[in-house]
Amino acid sequence: MLFRAIKIGTMVTGGALLAGGLMFGNELTSYVHSTARSVRLAVKENIPVDFELRRARDLLDEIGPEMHNNVRAIAEQEVEVATLQRDINESKLSIGDERTRVTKLRDAVAGGQASFTFGDMSFSHNQMTQELSRRFLHLKEAEVALASKQELLENRQKSLIAAQDALENAKSQKAALEAQIEGLEAQYKLVQAKSQVAPQPAAFDHSKLAQAKQVIGDIHKQLDVAEHVLAHEAKFTQSIPVDAVDEKDLLTQVDRHLSSDGTPSLATNK
Repeated sequence: MLFRAIKIGTMVTGGALLAGGLMFGNELTSYVHSTARSVRLAVKENIPVDFELRRARDLLDEIGPEMHNNVRAIAEQEVEVATLQRDINESKLSIGDERTRVTKLRDAVAGGQASFTFGDMSFSHNQMTQELSRRFLHLKEAEVALASKQELLENRQKSLIAAQDALENAKSQKAALEAQIEGLEAQYKLVQAKSQVAPQPAAFDHSKLAQAKQVIGDIHKQLDVAEHVLAHEAKFTQSIPVDAVDEKDLLTQVDRHLSSDGTPSLATNK
């Protein structure tokens, strides 16, 4: 499947190149170059700013392990320089002692004595001369070795200083770039804040509000009408009589009416 896809892609690309060659001739390379450049620019312009800022921070973060390795290398160089410096100091002391011995041997040999006694041991003039020759050769070799060590120390010190300067320069550049990224992030947030559209007020269905207002008005009207109806009905309500009935007079009237023959008279009706 993969081989088939590669084969098809190759055929399509070849066909496109062949068609382009037939259409544009010798100018095909220029068209392809311009097209590729336009595509790159279009892609780059469409990359979000926050993505580019995050990419810049990632690149700076990737420098961290490299700087740590350089710090470790500088520390190792510092140890080597300190060790070499101690070695040189010891060599200088040793050479100083050897120069003192060579000076004594030289003075002894130059004195022309036939034999020499040092402690319990005796040496002939020839033995002293051989010893002077051997120590003198050793002294010169030690001095040459010391000169090489001093030259090596000087070179390592220069290398150490260069590495320290490079590290400090990298630190300062990293700090400056971090500050620039922070500034760009702040500027980007400000641009975003300015470009954001102000929030629109909440939308309400005014027709619903009007309907609700109408219903409330109708309720007020119904309540007003009900109050007026109650007020008018109150006017026709029979009031409780306030005049008390004369019981004695009432009984007299009843007795009189019952004792009569039932024929009403004008006097009685009065």
